[in-house]
Amino acid sequence: MAILGIDEVGRGPLAGPLVIGAVILPDEKPEWTSDLRDSKKLSAKKREALAEIICAEVPFGLGWVTAGELDSVGISEALRLAARRAVKAVQELHVPFSQIIIDGKVNFLTGTPLEKYVSTAVKADDLIKEVSAASIVAKVARDKYMCDLAAKYPEYGFDKHVGYGTAAHMAAISKFGITPEHRKSFEPIKSMVGFERPVKNVVKNTTFVGNRGEDAVCDFLKAKGHQVLARNFKTKIAEIDIVSFYEDKLYFTEVKYRKNSGHGTPLEVITKEKQRKMRQGAEIFVKTHKKYSECDMALAAAAVTGEDFVVNDWFVI
Repeated sequence: MAILGIDEVGRGPLAGPLVIGAVILPDEKPEWTSDLRDSKKLSAKKREALAEIICAEVPFGLGWVTAGELDSVGISEALRLAARRAVKAVQELHVPFSQIIIDGKVNFLTGTPLEKYVSTAVKADDLIKEVSAASIVAKVARDKYMCDLAAKYPEYGFDKHVGYGTAAHMAAISKFGITPEHRKSFEPIKSMVGFERPVKNVVKNTTFVGNRGEDAVCDFLKAKGHQVLARNFKTKIAEIDIVSFYEDKLYFTEVKYRKNSGHGTPLEVITKEKQRKMRQGAEIFVKTHKKYSECDMALAAAAVTGEDFVVNDWFVI
């Protein structure tokens, strides 16, 4: 079976998101794959041409972590979060793979069920075609984002330095201050603004945890375009954490919180019996909300981790 290649772009800049690409190539490589190599060794024109082909012809996913999220959780957790999001995007395409290769020395999927399938390799982005392809799609996507930022914040020149700490970029920060896209946890901005990562609150009870986790998932779903219809919908059979509506479909989401990502996925802890009760609860919701009686229904699960309550997974069961 196929290899899933993973590479990150944007670890070091002072502004903009961190992006991880994940790509699967067929066993019989198309002719165009001979041009794949480390994205930094390709011209912008060549990168863009290859990215267009990759996105059109093979399974790929992108995992984005915003500057604000990075400031909240730190760079190490941000890399893990972006990797999980990228892999999830590929898994939703239902294309099988048997091995994962990540560029570098760090396994970003440690603590997940996929950890055992991972190999890491220095310079994999130049040696392994799947990783090269991941590097290219992530680089092109992030560069486009930074060019769009340049139109929004023209005084910073984001299209030229893509967020790195060049002399011109530092001069712009000195003159105009920082934007919401700047990473306040990175020096020298950290010292300039006196940034301190908030001290973690001690989680006192399960009600507090549940509410904070559900708040985070509601915000996540709304950002994806969902309309949240109900929270903690109770029946005699089951309680459904979140009911949402998106593109003529109802989603019934169970939220699972873990202190860290190594305590099992939502699917591992939502038993078949729990899913059966969720379906019964969903049917009751539809019966009591006639407006949605003709809509398709889907059960979903969300994973929230850490004392910052970061949503690192949401998927249909």
